[in-house]
Amino acid sequence: MSYDNKPNPDDRSDNAEKLQSMIQDTAENIEKAEESMQFTDSEQQREKIEAKNQRRRESIDSFKAEIQDET
Repeated sequence: MSYDNKPNPDDRSDNAEKLQSMIQDTAENIEKAEESMQFTDSEQQREKIEAKNQRRRESIDSFKAEIQDET
């Protein structure tokens, strides 16, 4: 029995475009989360949303750095 497993070619031609899309999606998630904070009375829930949005902002910064590496 022969195996013809070959790795997929490394195509990075659209990485910057994909990263830009990820930035947009993450920014939209931040906006939606901030809107949802208006409807919660729980301080604990607010803190969780704020912490998650902070991580999202850090991700956006990382995505931007990757875009600069790609271009």
